[in-house]
Amino acid sequence: MKEAPYKCRFCGKDLQFTFADLGVSPLANSYLREDQLSKMEPFYALHAYVCENCLLVQLPAMETSENIFGDYAYFSSYSDSWLKHAETYTDLMIERFGFDQNSHVMEIASNDGYLLQYFERRGVPILGIEPARNVAKVAIEKGIPTLVKFFGTQTATELAGEGKLADLIIGNNVLAHVPDLNDFVAGMKTALKPRGIITMEFPHLMRLMAENQFDTIYHEHFSYFSFLAVRRVFAEHGLEMFDVEQIPTHGGSLRIYARHREDSSRPVGDRVGALLDAEKAAGYDRLDYYRDFDEAVKETKRNILDFMLAAKRAGKSIAGYGAPAKGNTLLNYTGIRTDFIDYTVDRSPHKQGLYLPGTRIPILHPDVIGKTKPDYLVILPWNLKDEIMEQMAHIREWNGRFVTLIPNVTVHA
Repeated sequence: MKEAPYKCRFCGKDLQFTFADLGVSPLANSYLREDQLSKMEPFYALHAYVCENCLLVQLPAMETSENIFGDYAYFSSYSDSWLKHAETYTDLMIERFGFDQNSHVMEIASNDGYLLQYFERRGVPILGIEPARNVAKVAIEKGIPTLVKFFGTQTATELAGEGKLADLIIGNNVLAHVPDLNDFVAGMKTALKPRGIITMEFPHLMRLMAENQFDTIYHEHFSYFSFLAVRRVFAEHGLEMFDVEQIPTHGGSLRIYARHREDSSRPVGDRVGALLDAEKAAGYDRLDYYRDFDEAVKETKRNILDFMLAAKRAGKSIAGYGAPAKGNTLLNYTGIRTDFIDYTVDRSPHKQGLYLPGTRIPILHPDVIGKTKPDYLVILPWNLKDEIMEQMAHIREWNGRFVTLIPNVTVHA
């Protein structure tokens, strides 16, 4: 008997059209200890769909948020460029909107306090909301007040009842991680002061498709947003976009600015209409535009394997740099294990000594690179390649070469 179709998490329509079928994969942040290597590891379908009704690209929820985010391996503070991004954002918000000691800034998925620390230094009252207890603990130890909860209408109602409405609600790379999208956006409406502002950052579907960033598809990323789609979701809950920026983070992201629909103090800016027009001109308002992406992904897999096979047959050694979630999608989809990549390294001590899920590639300290002198260093977090190439420039002393695999296989001089 045919399985009942999944439902769109925004509009409830049956999901029938494939965007990208990446086979099966473990949860991208479920790193393994050595004592787990001989045990069974759960794999889940990694099949993204596009809704024919609202054109939201999405993954069906294969696991609960508690199992994915309850104990989390990603700590934002281990990327220098991301910290700089957070500090620059803070300065921009204070300069543009005048937040001060009389304001209240709330960040959803505040991680280890990487961003709110900059508002605190400027004397702006803050509150972090972070569901991963192990990550929230680090923020609290830094002096960042943090509520260890998932955000939604229930949490927002509790905060409103305590008089803790926000002048600014921040969500950096959290909107895509929300399985109950309607509850989450409705919660922001509840938690926002009458003239408050919401800013959200998330990878832009337009860049994902244009640059073949299929590795950003993994189970904790439930939704993949065009501006057309995200604007429709917010509008459904009485929130209006009044500005949007295209920013370079995570391979190309959007920063959206929203307010209550009834708040006329901030008119809709020109960038909103310009981006809507650009997406429509590219075809993001037509279902058929999305349906060719799956074949492009398959061709990228073939090209990656061509490079790996040629390198190993030539006797070259290959190591990885980084242990990001996107790398785990790529390695599991392509079937690359220690037969191709000997090990990977990561600056985060929370990942060192563990193994990548599925592929079981060991995660070591970056100092190992200088000891083993690999011929190729594959940069798995390709969005940080400039930062990593600067940090690891010494590999050129033994004629080592950097490699990125997205959007195409590129060996860097």
